[in-house]
Formats: sequence, C-alpha cells, structure tokens
Amino acid sequence: MKIFFSSDESFEGSFDTLLARGAMDIEGVTATVKTLLDAIKADGNKALKSQIAKFDRWEPTEDAELLVSTDAMKEAYDALEPNLRDALHLAYNRIESYHQKLMPKSWIDFEKNGSMLGQKVTAVDCAGLYIPGGKAAYPSSLLMNAIPAIVAGVEEIVVCTPTPDNEINELLLAACHLCKVTKVYKVGGASAIGAMAYGTQSIAKVDVITGPGNIFVATAKKLVYGEVNIDMIAGPSEIGILADSSAKEDYLAMDLLSQAEHDEMASSILITTDTELANRVSDKVEEFLSTLSREDIARKSIEERGAIIVTNSMDEAIDLMNRIAPEHLEVMTESPLELLPKIKHAGAIFLGENTPEPIGDYIAGPNHTLPTGGTAKFYSPLSVEHYLKKSSIISMSKAGIDELGEACALIAHTEGLTAHAKSVEMRIRKS
Repeated sequence: MKIFFSSDESFEGSFDTLLARGAMDIEGVTATVKTLLDAIKADGNKALKSQIAKFDRWEPTEDAELLVSTDAMKEAYDALEPNLRDALHLAYNRIESYHQKLMPKSWIDFEKNGSMLGQKVTAVDCAGLYIPGGKAAYPSSLLMNAIPAIVAGVEEIVVCTPTPDNEINELLLAACHLCKVTKVYKVGGASAIGAMAYGTQSIAKVDVITGPGNIFVATAKKLVYGEVNIDMIAGPSEIGILADSSAKEDYLAMDLLSQAEHDEMASSILITTDTELANRVSDKVEEFLSTLSREDIARKSIEERGAIIVTNSMDEAIDLMNRIAPEHLEVMTESPLELLPKIKHAGAIFLGENTPEPIGDYIAGPNHTLPTGGTAKFYSPLSVEHYLKKSSIISMSKAGIDELGEACALIAHTEGLTAHAKSVEMRIRKS
C-alpha cells in the first residue's frame, strides 16, 4: 500500500486526492438516467420490461413475471441450512432490538393557560427498498433496510432487486420471507428507482426509497428526490482506521481488505503514529491479497484508493480522519474509548481490536447502510427515522390566543400579511 507522511511538504496534495475518493461522475450519467426515468414515468411496465431486457438480459412477457412468488421465498427459507437459518434469526433479533431503541415518541405538552403543543410521529404508508445484485448479492442489506421499516410500522414494503439472466439470489429470498416481505420485484438499477418513485401498473408508488446501489442508482435517487423521500446518495464502500503501536498488523491488514473486496472503487485508509507498524501492515496486505476469493477487485481498490498515513501524533491522526469522515471508522488503540469524544464525523465507529467492521455489517445491530464519501459530516445511518414523518400539534386555549395573539398579529402586519393578522385579531378577547 502507498504510505504517506503528514510531515512531507507534498502531503496536502496527496491528502486532497484521498478526500476526493467519493466523487462519482453523476453529471456524466444524468442524461442517460433521466431518459430511463422519463420512459417509466410515461409508459410504466412497457418501458420497465424493455429496460430489463436491455440491462438484465431477459424479457418479461407478462406483467406477473416481474413479481417473485411468496412460495419461492418460503421454499428458499425452508431450504436454508439450520445453522444459517439460526444466524439470520440472530441477526434479525439484534437489528430489531437496536432499532426499537431508536424509535422517537409522540408527545403532548400542556401549558399553564390550557394551550397544548406536541408532536405526532407516524410511519409512511409505503417504503421501497433497493437491494443490489450484480457483483455480489447482499441479503444482509435486506435485513438492514426492511427491519427498521417494520419497527417504524410501515404497512407496505416493496423490494426491487436486479436479476441478471432472470436469476435471483436464494438467500435474499429467504431473508425476504424472514422479514415477511411479500412484494419482491425482479428489476434493478435506475429502472427500479423510477418504478418505485412514479409507480407502474405492477409496482406501487412508494413514499421513501432506501438502499445502496451503483452510480446509476445513486443518480436516479437524486433525480427522484422530492417526488419521494430517499435515505441518502451513497457511493462506494470505505473504511478508515486509527491505530497506535498497540494494534496488531494482521487485524489492520485484513480489516482494510474487508472493504477493498467490495468494489474496485472502495477506499481503505489507515492512519497511524507508528512508522514500523505502517510498513508491517503494508506487507501483510500484500500477503493476504493472494488468499482472497475476490483478489483482483481488492488489489485494484488497494492500489488505486488505498493509503496508509503516518502522523506525528494521535491528535493529528484524528483531525485528518475527521476531514475524511469515513463510512466505517475503526479505532484500534490502547484506549479507544478515550478518543471517542474527539471523533466528530463517521458513519459508524468500531472501538477496540475485537470489533472488526464486518461485525457491524451483519450482526451487531446498528445499521450498515451508512453515509460515504465524506457525507458523514451531515448524513446519519439509515434508521427508523427514514420511515417516519412528524406532524406538529398545536391547540390554543382562549387564554392562550389572548396571551399570544397581539404579538402574533403584530408580526403578521409587519410582514404585510393582513389576512394573517386579522384571522388572529378576530379571536382575541376585546377589552
């Protein structure tokens, strides 16, 4: 792996290149994606089936072919090896428990004058989940997207997933059965986003779309935002690791590779105060690469987007990591909890040598759908909040409107909104 030293004069230029890791050429594919979306908006299933034939290499002849049968989902679940079924149930229970703790509550507060203020929290009616296919199928993404929607109380959940050559991942179907999802459609990419955003003869228009995807999916989500809500615009996976001399090079190397094997565009960055550790980790990465089933993908990611940075102090390392704002941040130091208050920007924080990032991908409980490309500075992980909306509650008593009305009317008059002012004034007690 490339090793940089923060003390070098050329470091800032190299670091700026790392910060640009999340740049996706959305502008370059926008016209193509907009054409696909417009066709679906205008022609529904007809356009959808044409796009499936073009991109997934099979052509549905009937609308019913888009929908996966619930029998197929149950068969996939029943065919699971018992230990795998148990593992999925364990993951489900932990994810559910964590997200139940995140549920906001409706509340009402009564003022002394009898007025009432509050907030009503309500689930959206329909959520659309995009679950990627392509280079790898991720049943864990189904759990991470469906369970928060279930906990939030969403009544209808729609899943779209690509099926190249009309083949679908059986483990994904088993996970759908586990989550009691009944509407799974064999459509992927920007086409799926358009179908869920606008609705077709087969696929219901949803209120919110969540789930990761490639640049075409990300661009489509950006274009339909406003027509529906979205979770975030996520890019390639990434990991940042803070380490001191107490860290084990084997752990660090394999954890860096755990992200590199996702995608050639994935980013793996280690920042450490120990030069010798940096060199040992670089050697270990090279050693471990040859053991990976996805060596070619991981190698390209490491060579093009991987880096080890050596700093003069841990405070400097933390400052650099806050500038990166990684999707996943591992803290592999002697006292990781002591550093937590200084960490400002990260999608998920993994503390200590026994907490590798993959434990968060599958079974710890927190969501693995996280902000990427530095957007952890303003985005949060996927949660129940993405499937909820909040309504303000206001009820003025007579004493309340008398108490506040004059000031309210004055502000309205100042803004030149006469009807606003008079609607309040006619309710105020005349003295």
